[in-house]
Amino acid sequence: MSSVSAYLLVRGKEVALVDTGTASSDAEIDAGLKAAGSDWASVRHVIITHNHPDHAGGWPSVEPHVTAAKAYIGEADLTGVVSTKAPTTVKDGDEVFGLRIIATPGHTAGHISVFDPATGVLVAGDALRHPDGLEGSDPAYTADPAAAAASVKKLAALAPKVILVGHGTPLLQGASGTLTKLAATL
Repeated sequence: MSSVSAYLLVRGKEVALVDTGTASSDAEIDAGLKAAGSDWASVRHVIITHNHPDHAGGWPSVEPHVTAAKAYIGEADLTGVVSTKAPTTVKDGDEVFGLRIIATPGHTAGHISVFDPATGVLVAGDALRHPDGLEGSDPAYTADPAAAAASVKKLAALAPKVILVGHGTPLLQGASGTLTKLAATL
């Protein structure tokens, strides 16, 4: 997806989808599943980082494909997600599919990030972005700038090896050092 990213985290034959993109993203997610040698039936977890339409707007088109999946979102972001059944709310420290939920408010009140302690992979949603260099939440779309800055510092303490952002390119090398430098400027 060119403007926003959704991520497929695969373990064995099971998949967690982090974010659903926009209303037309299900075809691209389907292509990603096929490229990973998987399919919709393997998706058992859908984690929505926040309720903005570019991250949760694809849920209505994805939901019919993932009938065996459970969906998750931060409690304060539950409103605004269109669904036939409400996603389960999660909070800081909860675990889904071996992934740690990190509350990262600021961009939205209920924004969450997802950290895999086993691999060091951080899916940051919009708490971080990487257009040409690593940056925090886009000020134009941030509900609480002070909370967003605190969330960047919280994420830096995780020392991630890889950062997958909602907007921009993934940071695959030097992630921890780059994030630590960003946090020091806030």
